[in-house]
Parts: sequence; C-alpha cells; structure tokens
Amino acid sequence: MKINKFVLIAVVFFFFNSVGLPYGLTYMTLLTPMFYWWILRKTRSEPVIPFLALLIPFLVIQLINRPDIGVLAISLANMICIYVFCRAFYLFEKTAPEPLVEKIFDSLLYMNFYLCLVAIPLYFTPYYNLFWIDQFLTQGINEYRRFRMFTYEASYYAFLFMPLFFFYLMQMWLKMNKKPVRLLLLMISLPLVLSFSLGVISAMLIAVFFTGLLHYKKLVKNQRILQFILGGLSLLFLGLIFSAIFFPNNTLVTRIGNIFSGNDSSAKGRTFDAFYLAEKIISLKSYLFGIGPGQLKLIGAPIIREYYNYPPEYAITIPNAVAETLVVFGWLGLFIRLALEIGLFFGTAVWKNYYRLVLFIFVFIYQFTGSFITNVAEYLIWIIVFSRAFPSFNVNVRSNMNERFNERGQR
Repeated sequence: MKINKFVLIAVVFFFFNSVGLPYGLTYMTLLTPMFYWWILRKTRSEPVIPFLALLIPFLVIQLINRPDIGVLAISLANMICIYVFCRAFYLFEKTAPEPLVEKIFDSLLYMNFYLCLVAIPLYFTPYYNLFWIDQFLTQGINEYRRFRMFTYEASYYAFLFMPLFFFYLMQMWLKMNKKPVRLLLLMISLPLVLSFSLGVISAMLIAVFFTGLLHYKKLVKNQRILQFILGGLSLLFLGLIFSAIFFPNNTLVTRIGNIFSGNDSSAKGRTFDAFYLAEKIISLKSYLFGIGPGQLKLIGAPIIREYYNYPPEYAITIPNAVAETLVVFGWLGLFIRLALEIGLFFGTAVWKNYYRLVLFIFVFIYQFTGSFITNVAEYLIWIIVFSRAFPSFNVNVRSNMNERFNERGQR
C-alpha cells in the first residue's frame, strides 16, 4: 500500500513531532533542509531572504543593546526553521486540491480517535504517562491527570486539534458531512474532554457563537440546528448548576470557581500576569523594540523566578503569544502583529468562508490567553485562515447549494 507523502508528514507533525527528541527540538525542524529544497523546486525563488529582511531593523536594535550573541543566533536559527516549514505549508495549502486535504484530515481524525480509545484504559495503569500527564491544575487540585497524546502538554494538544475540530463541526453544521453525525461528534469532542483545556474550549465556544451570530440567517435559521444549539447550551448550563449544587468539590466546578475568583494560577498566569511581567521586562531594554529573540531566558528569568518563586531549574516562559511578542519585539512588533492579522482579515475576506472565520475568531482570542511566538501550530492556523483555502465552505457557495436544495424540495 502506497502512503501519500503529505499524509505521512501530517501524521509525524500531529502525533510524533517531538517524540524522543530533546526539549525544544522537533522533527519538522530537522526536516528544514527538505522543506527548503521543496520550496526552491516549486517556486524557483529563495524563501529565507525576505524573512530576514523583515527582521533586520529589530536585529540591528538588539545588537546595539548588546544581547547574548550565542542565544540570539540559536533563536534566530529556530525562527528561520519555523518560517521555512510554514512557508512550505502555505505553498501546499495554496496548491493542494481540497479532497487531498480532507484525506489528510480524515487520516488524522481516525488515528487520533483510535489512540484516544487506547489511552482511556491506560489511564488506570502504571503506563498512563504514554498518553497522560499529571499536572497542578488549580488551587485545591495539586495533581490532575490530563490527556496530552504524544505532545508535551495537554493544552497544546487541544490547540493542535482545533483545525480538525472546526473542520468537521462546520461540515455537520452545513450538512456536508459524509460520516454519521453521532460518530463525528464523539470523535471531535472526546479529545477536548480528555485534555480538559478550559482555555481552548472557552475560545472554541466563543468562536462558534460569534460565527453563528455573524451568519445568523444562513447558519441558524434552520429550526433543527437552532434547537440543537439551544438544547446543548441549556444542558451545559443545567449540568453546571447541578454540579455546583450537588457536587461542589468536583474538578470542573472548582476550576471555574477559582478562575472567577482570581485564584486559578494557570488562567491568571496566561492573562494578567503575562502582561504585567511583559511590561516589567521590556522596561529593562526598549519599549519600542523589546529585548530581542532568545533574551527572555536571560533578562526575564530573574523577574519571573522572583514573581512566582520558581526554582533555578524551572523553564522560563511567558505563556501568552501577544505578551511574548511584546517582550521580544516591543510595542512596534506587537502593533505589526495585530495590524497584519486585522489587515489580512479584510484583505482575504475571511468572513466569506465559514471555516476560516471560525478559526480566525478562535485563534485571535486564544493568542491573548495562551500560546507562544514559536508555536508552529498557531502559525498553521493563521495560514489556513488567510490562504483562501477550503472553497467548499465559502458563504456564497453554501448559500447557492442550499437554495438549489430548497427548490428541489419544493418541487
């Protein structure tokens, strides 16, 4: 049986990208020369020079501030590898037929579901750490076992899964699904439930709500769909009320209560603390240009360790992509980031495609509550959003198909 090379790369990226490698190193990084050669062969143009040209103003300023050159060089090399992979993905997304992309998504969805089924019984065995991770969750729950697949952390796995989740959710919403609805709902909801990533789930719910609101007449006018949405939200609300009354000490109620009371260190650390620490760190170098790539571990480490009382060996990060952009590239870099996102939203007419719109709302919100600036999964979502891909989800296409379907029904 011949395995499609793009399916193979997708499987390695989704499931095994960092398995067996030192922290921070991935197989996609090791395959950078292959992706670079593929881009050269397809486009017959050098891909890295334009990227470096964009970074030159920031690099010049950082060199004036006398950074650690070794750390800066390693970080720059990592950024180039990420850029090359993302450029290769964009080229694939731009030229690949949609049936091939759907074939890749199907392969990932089924493989992910089967592995979830394998992981559930392992939860109760000494081998649970193949799929699960014990983490401090919130005040009052010091260790909680969450599903992370083969990634380093449960929230990252949930975030990585979101393009698949929204793809099949929109298929069901638009009646494009080729698989039974109940099976699809199980396959896309089980990973999120097992990962217990409230940040990802919250951003997902907000994205679905606003997508439905913006296209209310087209997406929600169907009474069956409206009843399904209202019924699901009602059950969720009643379930939370029931849990709060009869099981006040369960994990979900405890976590939500801590979030609203400000006692959830994870939620606070990914939002308010991230921006507070970012402001303190950039004040040491440059508000306009930031501290530079790789310098957070040197300049920001003392501030973050003192604030959280971390031990010396603890890995230093700012778990918020927007706040980390502010630290590394300053207010100018953050302005460019947000301006690009908003400009490309209008420039590529994201609102005219249901799938791209729901992904845009999700990732735009989530970047203020999590992620990091070298998160390849986030960049792949941005590429999907702005690449004019998945034309079958276009608003006009779906509207015309629905009108023809309704006309046939009237006849």
